[in-house]
Amino acid sequence: MEHKDLHRPLYTADVLANALNNGRDLPLLHRLDGPTLTVAQVRDQTSQFVQALASLGVGAGSRVSLIAPNIPECLHVTHALQMLAALYVPMHPLSALPDHVHVIRDAEVEILIFDAERFEGRAAEIAREIPGLRLLAIGESTLGDDIWNLASGFKPAPLTPPVVGPHDITRLGYSGGTTGKPKAIPSVQRIGALTGLYMQADWEWPAPPHILSCAPLTHAGGAMFIPALLRGGTFLILPRFDPTQVLEMIQERRINCMMLVPTMIYALLDHPKLDEYDLSSLETVFYGASAMSPARLKEAIERIGPVFAQFYGQAEAPMVLTYFRKADHDVNDMRRLASCGRPSPWVRLELHDADGNPVPDGEPGEICVQGPLVMDGYRDPELTAEAFKGGWLHTGDVAVRDPDGFLRIVDRTKDMIVSGGFNIYPRDIENIIAENPAVAEVAVIGVPDERWGEAVKAIIVLKPGASAGEDDIAGPVAAAKGSYQAPKSVDFVDSIPQTPVGKPDKKALRARYAETATA
Repeated sequence: MEHKDLHRPLYTADVLANALNNGRDLPLLHRLDGPTLTVAQVRDQTSQFVQALASLGVGAGSRVSLIAPNIPECLHVTHALQMLAALYVPMHPLSALPDHVHVIRDAEVEILIFDAERFEGRAAEIAREIPGLRLLAIGESTLGDDIWNLASGFKPAPLTPPVVGPHDITRLGYSGGTTGKPKAIPSVQRIGALTGLYMQADWEWPAPPHILSCAPLTHAGGAMFIPALLRGGTFLILPRFDPTQVLEMIQERRINCMMLVPTMIYALLDHPKLDEYDLSSLETVFYGASAMSPARLKEAIERIGPVFAQFYGQAEAPMVLTYFRKADHDVNDMRRLASCGRPSPWVRLELHDADGNPVPDGEPGEICVQGPLVMDGYRDPELTAEAFKGGWLHTGDVAVRDPDGFLRIVDRTKDMIVSGGFNIYPRDIENIIAENPAVAEVAVIGVPDERWGEAVKAIIVLKPGASAGEDDIAGPVAAAKGSYQAPKSVDFVDSIPQTPVGKPDKKALRARYAETATA
């Protein structure tokens, strides 16, 4: 006798439905300007959103996008879409209009859900560019129906997860566009479920976790909700990252867990009253998404505590390719602090040279991975063939492995500078410059040069009240790496442009200085 469901796998919607349906009246979801929701109340509101969206025709394969700040409704919408097996197309709230329009148009989105209070204007701009796009508002708006008002008319019911397959696309994310237009990266049911499982298995979670969420819920920040739910913890949402508010919430709410990008950590370190706050409740601060300065990481450990743990991945193979445990952060070893940790036991990871051969310890090679976390492919077959060359996912990150198995990413292949025939890795130079106590942030790029092809340029943000000259920046690099790697020019600026996910926008910097060079 055949039992078709006997060994059917469980995916994220199954886990979410089971945990919420079995939930008790324990506090779970907090917001600063509203009531705390229990597990049961989160289930009920999610159920109402499921029914509201279904009444509008949203179902398996429907393409729905969301633009909103960090609000609980972000979770209600995304979880409802999972229950309906719809295709979710996230949009970063800080992206520019052209990128939002590109994503909506390229993904063939049918419905855009927007926060009426903060994004009504942007929704109107998008709608003018894309006639026929249906708009739904979170809150009252003249542009579309209020999804909250519609949802409140439905009676809460138990959540029922859909029957889906491992290769069904659940999310269509887009790259940050640091090398061109944002490109579509489909994520399938298998990847979402395994990413959550591996996070639970490998990461160091407080018991129970009381999580402060200030990273975008539409992106990596949302991945922290299910661990809070499954581990009996709480999830406090901040609408946006504000250093003072973050420090106040840690102290007042006894927060013990957060996920931050490096620029957020730098902002906390540069807060004039950091040392006046009681941060003793913190147990784990997960960080990732871009390079972390070893010098500033050492400062963070010494001032905040040994609570930092790094994750590494990319949209094509998310978040859990490597993990850098708290205890492995040695403040007396700056090279170790430049690491992204050891490979996860759940992936096959090798460093390859340009010919696809593994490199020995101590030699730079591109991080290449295999395993169930790897995407099925891009929407563009040519891009897929290039990324999967030789049967491995080529991440574009160049790293060195030490004898203890720790990886140190030296740079992106596309950020490498070729000057006078030499390969120069900007991240190595950035790490040296960041050791200068006057430096708050640094970005190193290659700029056109008639003699060398490319010349090294450093763009520096100084700490408040600090001063430094070009020799203070270039000298230590020349001493450590040789004069050919030292910056040939240094610009001191008020800020370094960032992508919406908090990475230095080197594409924008290269464009700026390329124009200067040709002017």
